[in-house]
Amino acid sequence: MKKFLALLMVLTMTFSLAACGSKEESSTDAAKTEETAEEAAEEEPAEETTDGAGYTIGICQLVQHEALDAATQGFKDALTEELQDAVSFDEQNAQGDSNTCSTIINSFVSNDVDLILANATPALQAAAAGTNEIPILGTSVTEYGVALEIEDFDGTVGGNISGTSDLAPLDGQADMLKELFPDAKNVGLLYCSAEANSQYQVDTISGYLEEMGYACKMYAFSDSNDLSSVTTTAASECDVIYVPTDNTVASNTAIIDNICRPAGVPVVAGEEGICAGCGVATLSISYYDLGVATGKMAAKILTGEADISEMPVEYAPQFTKKYNAQICEDLGVSIPDDYVAIESAE
Repeated sequence: MKKFLALLMVLTMTFSLAACGSKEESSTDAAKTEETAEEAAEEEPAEETTDGAGYTIGICQLVQHEALDAATQGFKDALTEELQDAVSFDEQNAQGDSNTCSTIINSFVSNDVDLILANATPALQAAAAGTNEIPILGTSVTEYGVALEIEDFDGTVGGNISGTSDLAPLDGQADMLKELFPDAKNVGLLYCSAEANSQYQVDTISGYLEEMGYACKMYAFSDSNDLSSVTTTAASECDVIYVPTDNTVASNTAIIDNICRPAGVPVVAGEEGICAGCGVATLSISYYDLGVATGKMAAKILTGEADISEMPVEYAPQFTKKYNAQICEDLGVSIPDDYVAIESAE
């Protein structure tokens, strides 16, 4: 009996120790699991958010040239400064093709971007045709009423469209031409007929020039393929040539310069980039600053501070008389003291 009781006590103690060991192992495993989770959390911190706001901006630029590039860069810089890491850009260039603008815009609509920047008139027209819901801001667009076929345009497009205009005062440009070339008789107006805003500019400035006593003649080209032949004709028939803010011209200034400078015919340009390539003088704006103004508009729209349907189109706040020193020297053109020399890109 004593042996039986002793054996029973031994078995009881063995089972008790086994149970304690199991509990300790479970506690240890739980502790290790918790420690591993904490380490993982330290090694892979949760992704930072921006109060739930992450914005994707689709940028459709018609073609690559100095003015449009500057406007796009100003837009991106301003919007990034306003929204920091909360904004990203899908930037695409249509290489001068209006149909490609439409393809780009359709991709933005399919991807449901938060806002579209349409840089140049054909890009704006494609965006307007592509969506009436996604906010659209234009830039480097001369006249929104003309571009969007709005009669009696009062400065506000309404709906989902607004933006900035690159229109320098056309009467001021006519005054500048008169100041530099008072003895000229015939002024040729060289422009791309495929760009509605170019047509608007030459139609408008011709009225001012004719009031000043100049005889004006239109020289329209359809694309870069006939630019050379049309420019050659204009240079042979005119004392001075005026070119508006025209994207096809801006992308092909060397063609114009190689014809007009040897012929001794000065070119007055609608903007600085064209003047730097083939002109003697311009009444110009800063396209970078225009882009900055557009970027600030975008920030207000995205954050809900402003309603795009109520935002009027904004214009450049100041204009500067500038001249191309080298071409002026080659053609013997005297420039008044209040003109600023265009800085060489070299």
